[in-house]
Amino acid sequence: MSETATRTTRIEARISREALKLAKRAAEIEGRSISDFVAAAAQAAARRTIAGVELVSLSREAQKKFAALLANPPRPSPSLRKAFKSRCRLIGDMR
Repeated sequence: MSETATRTTRIEARISREALKLAKRAAEIEGRSISDFVAAAAQAAARRTIAGVELVSLSREAQKKFAALLANPPRPSPSLRKAFKSRCRLIGDMR
C-alpha cells in the first residue's frame, strides 16, 4: 500500500482466531500493522483476480500466429462483409 494513500473508508470482517493469528504473524514479519497488512493483502488479491479476467495470456506459438495475422490479415469472409454492412446501416459508417 502506498505510504501517501489516505485511508478514509472502513471495512469490517469476521475471521477465525487462527486466521487472525496467521495475519498478525505475517504482519509482524513484514513490520506492518495488522490493518496495513490486511489492506495490502486484500488489494493484492483484488489485483490478481481482476488481472485473471482482464489479461489474455498466449503461448509463444499463439503469439507468433496472432502477430502474423495482425501483420497479414485474411480477406473478410462474405458473412463478415454482410455483418459489417448491417452494422453500418444500424450505427453508421466507420470510415
